[in-house]
Amino acid sequence: MPSLKSSKTPAGARTSAPLLLGYGAACLVAWLLFVLAGTEFQRGLWQLWEAVYQATLTLWAPMLLGLAVLPLAHWFARHEPALPVLLFVHLLAALLFSITWLGLDYGAALLLFGAEHADATLEQSFLWRAIWGLLVYAVLATGFVAALNARRAKLLAVTAAQAESALARAELAVISGKLNPHFLFNTLNSIIALTRKDARAAEAALLRFSGMLRYVLATKREATDRVTLQEELDFLRDYLALEALRLGQRLKIEWELDERTLEDEIPPLTLQPLVENSIVHGIAPRMDGGCITISAQRDALTDGLNLCVRDDGEGCDPAQLDAASARPGIGLGALRRRFALDYEGRARLRVHTAPGAGFRVDLWIPQS
Repeated sequence: MPSLKSSKTPAGARTSAPLLLGYGAACLVAWLLFVLAGTEFQRGLWQLWEAVYQATLTLWAPMLLGLAVLPLAHWFARHEPALPVLLFVHLLAALLFSITWLGLDYGAALLLFGAEHADATLEQSFLWRAIWGLLVYAVLATGFVAALNARRAKLLAVTAAQAESALARAELAVISGKLNPHFLFNTLNSIIALTRKDARAAEAALLRFSGMLRYVLATKREATDRVTLQEELDFLRDYLALEALRLGQRLKIEWELDERTLEDEIPPLTLQPLVENSIVHGIAPRMDGGCITISAQRDALTDGLNLCVRDDGEGCDPAQLDAASARPGIGLGALRRRFALDYEGRARLRVHTAPGAGFRVDLWIPQS
């Protein structure tokens, strides 16, 4: 007998309509097959009508009774009874299905042909009709249970995917909602010091700073999923210019940009966390500083966007990348999870590093 071992469904009412439509279609197919099986077209139209009559008279009762099996399947879904109870209820339901089928057939024969014909038909068809009742119930119950389980599994899979995506978006919102507080304090202190030496340079720095904040707030307020690479690079240049107030000549930047990629779309704040990690862990700790290279190239094979952020710092052991203490700058873990989910899982993020060999992050972002 079929069983229903799965989590309780909160959407039973919503699943009934599609299942009923599917059941109706299956009943129609079964009726048509029964008609075709009893039709001999070469004998004329009368044979066709006789087949229609026999199919309708035979199948109307089990088709009608099948509607009662769906609520029973939902009952199993809600209560999840133990196996002995499950088997007992199925057996009882199957017997009731067979008896009711016999009763409906008897009533129809009594109404159409009289008591004598109804009694004779019942006597002749009792055994095989009872067996067919058990079999038809088993098929209907198994079909409904399978459909409910498949729909529930799909719903759970969609819910899990939505929850994982929401988690990634929440983690990204942490990045989008705030810049590193140390960067903010250092930038403000640098601007304050600059006002005493060069008011015009301080004014330019404040304009860059306000532009950065405007970009961050706009992407958060508008819930923007995509920005052009040019917009992201403008934001990044402002960020690097402000970091240069603190690091001076110790911070060197190299750009390797394919102009054909500037209008490509990427998630906002994709590059800044990677550049910030390079500054915090690869450049700032060294007395002589270092160089960060930022590149954007068109992928000749896939027409996607290849992005790369690399520094010539100390790097780290690749085995330590997942450790909490390894390059703990904001964003890398969230970006990794985001790129695993975004773009239907097609986007890629790869890290290359080794002790003394710097740190490199490669991104591939599809553009179609």
